[in-house]
Formats: sequence, structure tokens, C-alpha cells
Amino acid sequence: MKKRKIIVVANKIRSAYNIGSIFRTADAIGAEKLFLAGYSPTPKNQPKVGKTALGAEKKVDWEHIFNLKPTIEEYKRAGYEIIALELNKRKSIDYRRWKPKNKVLIILGNEKTGILPGIQKQCDKIIHLPMLGQKNSLNVSVAFGAIGYYCLQ
Repeated sequence: MKKRKIIVVANKIRSAYNIGSIFRTADAIGAEKLFLAGYSPTPKNQPKVGKTALGAEKKVDWEHIFNLKPTIEEYKRAGYEIIALELNKRKSIDYRRWKPKNKVLIILGNEKTGILPGIQKQCDKIIHLPMLGQKNSLNVSVAFGAIGYYCLQ
């Protein structure tokens, strides 16, 4: 299995349980760092994160940030491919048409509003998981699990 450098950004995620699950997946795929952006709960300010993370919050390097733009710019300069995981009917591509580069930063958006257009514009690609049922989205932590493991190919 090829080891990619993976950075994850959970941007304005509302649910502490989703954050806990994202921690577990980040640990499972060997992500280098998890940024908790905006009002996303953190292990320090929301004990519910640990209920779902089951200790992964102590294993994954994480940082809370308020402004995402400087982080995106920093990782772009460091050669990371910036990816938004978002269904955008005009701009996103099916994840199967995307070949991850060796260094990837994946942005996950709010459960209800997704990733704002201004952040999407900063991304190199916007990818989505195809929805074959009646609903047009997956839970953010489930979607991250699918993409996280896809990055390990």
C-alpha cells in the first residue's frame, strides 16, 4: 500500500460525534494531521468527541483553526493537492475520475450547508461520491471514510 501524505480539514462540522468518527478514520488511514476549523467541536471543548473517537483524538495530531484560507495557502505552497469533498453539480467530478497525488489535503464541509463556494474556489479539485438513491448526500464522516480509504490505493 502506497503511503500518501494526507491532511484533513473538518470545516464547520456541527456534530461532536461526526468529529469523533473523523478522528477515528484519520487515525485508521494514517493522516498526518486533522484541522478542526471554525466552530467544529474539539476534544478540549466537547467531551462527546471522545465518546466516538475512542482514543483516536489522543493519537492524531490536530489543531483548531478559525480561518481556513491561510491553511489552504500554506499547504498549496508545500505541494499539497487541495481537494473539496462536495457534490457540486457544475464543478465536482466523480471520485473515480480522480487520481490522488502523493500529498493531499481533503476538506470536509458542514453537514447541512457543505463547503462554501469561496473555499471551493481555492481547491484544485472538487470531488463527490455518486448518489444512486433518493438522498443526495452521505453523512460527512461516512463520506470521509470512503475517500480516505480510496486515497490509500
